[in-house]
Amino acid sequence: MRIRVAVGIILRGDTVLIALRKVSQHQGGLWEFPGGKCEQDEAPHTALVRELQEECGIMATTCTFFKLISHDYVDKRVELHFYKVTAFGGEPRGKEGQQVMWVAFDDLSDYAFPEANQSVVLELMSCS
Repeated sequence: MRIRVAVGIILRGDTVLIALRKVSQHQGGLWEFPGGKCEQDEAPHTALVRELQEECGIMATTCTFFKLISHDYVDKRVELHFYKVTAFGGEPRGKEGQQVMWVAFDDLSDYAFPEANQSVVLELMSCS
């Protein structure tokens, strides 16, 4: 069974918000674009808005679908629904104790991301 995940590529100028996954989580210790699992029968866009509010304390107001990535890890199968978030209310913070930071597109290669995120990282870096 694939786990559906809504992911926000939260943009501010030429920077993007990234969050550090807790060591206890799947792919822990790696950086990610914030988001979370879709509830049963929940649309990815709806899940994204909910997750960003719960995780980062922001209200996403402009989200555009960017890319769908299906990826099979050894222990888990995921379906990642990526959205570009270009407008939001509030200032992002790690509401669940996770470290968050704004990173320039050019600097994304300095951070380790899960395999499933690599193509998105490369695309963002090519935009700079």
